[in-house]
Amino acid sequence: MLYFLISCVSFSFIFLSKSFTHKPLPSWETEMKLLSPWFWGELSTFLVSWFKKSRPAISFFQVPVLFTPSKNMGHSSKVENVEEKDDVSLLDLPDLALDCILERLSPAGLCSMAAVCSSLRDRCRSDHLWKKHKEHRWDRVISDATYREWKMHVVSRKRPTLLDQSKRKGLFNSLLGDWPSSWFRPNLQSSSKSRRSLPVDSIKAWYQSLESGNLWFPSQVYNRENGNVGFMLSCYDAELSYDSKTDTFQARYLPHSRRTTEDNIQWERLRAPPVETPPNVLHVSDCLDDLKPGDHIEIQWRKAREFPYGWWYGIIGHLEACDRNNNHCHCHYSDSVILEFNQYSPDSKWRRMVISRKGHREEGNEVDGFYGGIRKIYEDEEIARWKRLWPTQILD
Repeated sequence: MLYFLISCVSFSFIFLSKSFTHKPLPSWETEMKLLSPWFWGELSTFLVSWFKKSRPAISFFQVPVLFTPSKNMGHSSKVENVEEKDDVSLLDLPDLALDCILERLSPAGLCSMAAVCSSLRDRCRSDHLWKKHKEHRWDRVISDATYREWKMHVVSRKRPTLLDQSKRKGLFNSLLGDWPSSWFRPNLQSSSKSRRSLPVDSIKAWYQSLESGNLWFPSQVYNRENGNVGFMLSCYDAELSYDSKTDTFQARYLPHSRRTTEDNIQWERLRAPPVETPPNVLHVSDCLDDLKPGDHIEIQWRKAREFPYGWWYGIIGHLEACDRNNNHCHCHYSDSVILEFNQYSPDSKWRRMVISRKGHREEGNEVDGFYGGIRKIYEDEEIARWKRLWPTQILD
């Protein structure tokens, strides 16, 4: 708009001045011509001032003054000073526009932008900017319950003595020893430096601790121990740490008579726990009345009662007396529920298991292990993931 207005006025001035070049000018027109440098200088100053007041509507554009008086004009320095003051800084943008820009930055971009100045540093730490990155990258392997408990635990840390192993409770009992001590050390620095430090309970702090590998977190691993035959189509709880150099994870599994570790675990073998049931606790089955042949399920299983549960993939099968015709099948009315694990051969003792629909509790023995709670799988993507992990040959 400014360009158009100045161009029109400039064109009019040039046209009129040329129109009278062949005729002698009256005295009043000669005076106006002498006053024109002052007139145009003041007009330029007015237009620039008006543009600055209107800048919130067009804050992304920086329009230079297109008409400048000649070097001999007395008001040239005044116009140049106005131009210098018209530079637009990123912080001059409206908050909404600035947030839109910051929301499109990667985590590395936000960290770089935070180093520019204190104002951008505070903005680039905002939880709402980092929440999107946390959800996109980490929520597939870490549950919301884990994040909430971590945040409450960090906020509750008052003194370093609270790190005493005997006083640790909750989900992170075995993880705190691997966290950097600075996360729990009270801030004894000056108030000005305290304002510059990153809050330990911020989403950015959580994100960076995961990326650095300093934080061990609970998650679940498919086909543990590099696809050991004894764990095919299962998912076990573990403590994990990320290695940014290889983009893989290291796992420490809960004891099965011995502590087991595994390296170089890919992202696709991890998942956030789908339920909040701890690995040593029997899951309350709330889907037993709905189970019918063809349903996909996961069931808890452990070798001995002192071991933690793992989740094993299976399918609801038909009763022996059923002709497997869906139009005549009444298996879902029976109290007995058939669990099939088709990764095993038909004559394997692990192929089928029968549980009670009404009174199901932990069932089994020291020889065949113990079967615990059941969760029905509803999501197609979750079923597809199990099928992608299917072994290349039938197990015995």
